[in-house]
Amino acid sequence: MMECAESNKNVPPRKENIGDILKQFQSQFFSTNRLVSFPWTFLENDLELSKSSDVILDILKQTCLHTLCRKFPPSPRYRKCFIAELIRRVESVGCEPLDELYDALAEVVAAQEVAEGYRTYFLPCGDTVSLLENVALISEGTTGLVTWEAALYLAEWALDHPRTFTGRKVLELGSGAGLTGVVVCRTCGPSSYIFSDCHQSVLQRLGDNLSINGLNNKTNTTRTEVSVQELDWTDVTEERWKEFSPDVVIAADVVYDPDVVVVLVQFLSKILKCGGGRVPTEVLICCTVRNPQTYAGFKHSLSDAGIGHRVISGAVNHVFEYNRESEIELVQLFACQ
Repeated sequence: MMECAESNKNVPPRKENIGDILKQFQSQFFSTNRLVSFPWTFLENDLELSKSSDVILDILKQTCLHTLCRKFPPSPRYRKCFIAELIRRVESVGCEPLDELYDALAEVVAAQEVAEGYRTYFLPCGDTVSLLENVALISEGTTGLVTWEAALYLAEWALDHPRTFTGRKVLELGSGAGLTGVVVCRTCGPSSYIFSDCHQSVLQRLGDNLSINGLNNKTNTTRTEVSVQELDWTDVTEERWKEFSPDVVIAADVVYDPDVVVVLVQFLSKILKCGGGRVPTEVLICCTVRNPQTYAGFKHSLSDAGIGHRVISGAVNHVFEYNRESEIELVQLFACQ
């Protein structure tokens, strides 16, 4: 995430207007996207042609100086790397110094390093989803304190297919930081939505993030009944499942370890084949295929457990900024007859 962005001087300038470029800088900055993905080529060409730092000031106003950054700031380390990259670009073409740029750097250098930072994602309607996440990918013994790519993909799919959730009871397994669920609750209108996890730190963070996004009991302005539940896949009784009684079960990035796969498939088999009464009409699992062997093992385990699957194909509209280099697959599960 923090790698320095390399200059692409041999790439022709993009034929994009400055408004689009500013939106790109803003959305990528607030989602703390990788610095290499920013539209640096456009910036370099603008600086070289104008020999003015005006565009840098415009970028600052949409990022570090924006009111959103004051309220939900990305981590100090990320902001420092971003500002340092802007300074490098200005100095490389000999533009006049910009006081606001160095003031912003001084402010973030003085900030105390913390283990957390906010990521903010822009919805198509213009609203934002802000989440407090850990800087480290793995911390406190869990990967659930950050947003992973499959959660973003599943949220994009939900935006494209809101009827899957509208007016229905939804249970999310391994909700993590809460991105997918917040997007579904804010845009798709489910009747109820249960965020779940088994790690106490994740459950606490989920509660905090729901409050940030106006989805707790006191500030919930949607028509969706929202709750956070501790859910251990190895210990779900028939009575507990009847309490949930979901129409839709979803999960993102829960297939990453062979040991976890065993427990997950046993749980999925229980809810699909036994169900404790009401069987969900849809079970959707979204996976980033980081280890093909682990993912293939997941599909084999499904088959062995009498669970069928179909891949939901088709592109989704790119709404959020994230690394799309990894393969992501969304599958619908069903009990074989």
